[in-house]
Amino acid sequence: MDERTLTEELYAAERRLQAAQLAGDVEELDRLLDERLVFTGPPDGRLHTGAKELDLHNHRSRTQVMTKVAEEDLTVIVAGTTGVTCFLGTLEGTFAGEPFAGRLRYTRTWAHTEQYGWRIVAAHAGPAD
Repeated sequence: MDERTLTEELYAAERRLQAAQLAGDVEELDRLLDERLVFTGPPDGRLHTGAKELDLHNHRSRTQVMTKVAEEDLTVIVAGTTGVTCFLGTLEGTFAGEPFAGRLRYTRTWAHTEQYGWRIVAAHAGPAD
């Protein structure tokens, strides 16, 4: 597969991720998140291993409910079978019944395989001014 096609597919995968987050679509999130997923981010900047299962649990149990995922900017880079997406946007919702809202910047590292297509293996999030 050529780099242009992989880049187009990665844009599409990122947009599918955003839609799945907003809809609480656990099946789609399961397809897009790699079992090895690690996440670094708010509120404490810690590295979270087992991030896939935690994310799926939070959506499945409705501990986390997204009401807004609004992309402002998206940069996509593909190098072979590795991809990076840099998302800037506003997220709103509730977590454990508490409302949250913020403008965030995410950097996600994706791996492409013939079996799964693009899947996220690492993500980092932080506040954007």
